[in-house]
Amino acid sequence: MKRTGLNRGGPRPHALIIEDDRDIAKLIDFNLGGAGFAPRRVTSGEEALHSVVREPTELIVLDLALPGIDGLTVCRRLKDDAQTRAIPILIVSARGEEEDMIAGLEIGADDYVAKPFSPRVLVARARALLRRREPLGAADDAAGGEPAAAVAAGPVRIDPQRHEATVAGRPLRLTATEFRMLQFLTERAGWVSSRSRIVTGVHGAGYPVTDRSVDVIIVSLRKKLGDEAWRLETVRGVGFRMRE
Repeated sequence: MKRTGLNRGGPRPHALIIEDDRDIAKLIDFNLGGAGFAPRRVTSGEEALHSVVREPTELIVLDLALPGIDGLTVCRRLKDDAQTRAIPILIVSARGEEEDMIAGLEIGADDYVAKPFSPRVLVARARALLRRREPLGAADDAAGGEPAAAVAAGPVRIDPQRHEATVAGRPLRLTATEFRMLQFLTERAGWVSSRSRIVTGVHGAGYPVTDRSVDVIIVSLRKKLGDEAWRLETVRGVGFRMRE
């Protein structure tokens, strides 16, 4: 994986901020710049789609309520294009209802932060998205360790080396967060994991996320699993379990 300049003294990773509210755009720009990113700003969906093609981008921070082409359409187009599909997209939107979060995640967004937001949380989420561009197990390979093995629960199969998830042979289009959460639960099939344990396993210790965010991703995963959604079991008062 190409290393970014965050805390390593290398080149600063580029972040494209797609936000038409000048004050919010400046706030995001200031905080990402202070955290080691090289941010640039655009104010419309059309301008954003052109900018991604013209200039390198390692991260996209996307508002949904944009003039012209809306944010969901921008996200969908970028995730449908093989050249831009791998760029992490962090939605930052005033639409904070669960349905809005699910809609953003289902079309390919990698994370979702509701306005008003904490700048520290925004930066932590942005940093995490860059780290997660490297599949689980890749760090072990680079260090000469054993590669992570494929795991399965019934017809649900996760291959970390290929970064592929399938159900009964059907490929699943998952965001980076969904992939890692499904992998985490599948590796521990039959065991119950609390929400905090899932967050630590997927994002690392100290990651700022709410229980609600975990629930939103679980709902999205169930929809994508289709007939096998029953395998993602809610254990009331405890957490979640992947049924074997």
